[in-house]
Amino acid sequence: TRFNNTLLPHNGKMPMPSHSKQLDWEAELTIVIGKKCRNVPKNKALGVIAGYACFNDGSVRDWQFKGSQWTLGKNFDGTGAFGPDIVTADELPPGASPLRIMTRVNGKVQQDSNTDDLIFDVPTLVHELSKVMTLEPGDIIITGTPSGVAAGRKPPNWLKAGDVCEVEIEKIGVLRHSVVKGA
Repeated sequence: TRFNNTLLPHNGKMPMPSHSKQLDWEAELTIVIGKKCRNVPKNKALGVIAGYACFNDGSVRDWQFKGSQWTLGKNFDGTGAFGPDIVTADELPPGASPLRIMTRVNGKVQQDSNTDDLIFDVPTLVHELSKVMTLEPGDIIITGTPSGVAAGRKPPNWLKAGDVCEVEIEKIGVLRHSVVKGA
């Protein structure tokens, strides 16, 4: 079952921050929590998940590395997007693995990996985070990105206004947005 995600910012547009030229992509799997939980045993973690979606953690690298905390580079208005659909967990392999995950910029593949390659699998993420906080229905967990981001290239090929960036996860869908000039 697919549910349309109405939280995609800027109607499919990702703003290029005016204070930086280092906007990067990060294809990531989104876990959508379906049941309130706390201290979930790892072997029960998949039972609290409602579904999964695509996420692009648009990261502003020069701001990300201004200090020891990455918060600034991960929180510019509109630079993180997920969707456009949420696929229910019963439609996918357990833990949404193994699924191909990739990023394309202007049609060229930049990241190409598999959810099997996540540093922490889905049950581990839910288990560990539920030790720290109560997870509520509708909460989302972003899993992390595979290799192939712009920052890791020499020279880096940062996103710029006019680019079209697509994050695709097998059996989940394609998150597509255009990069536009931002504030």
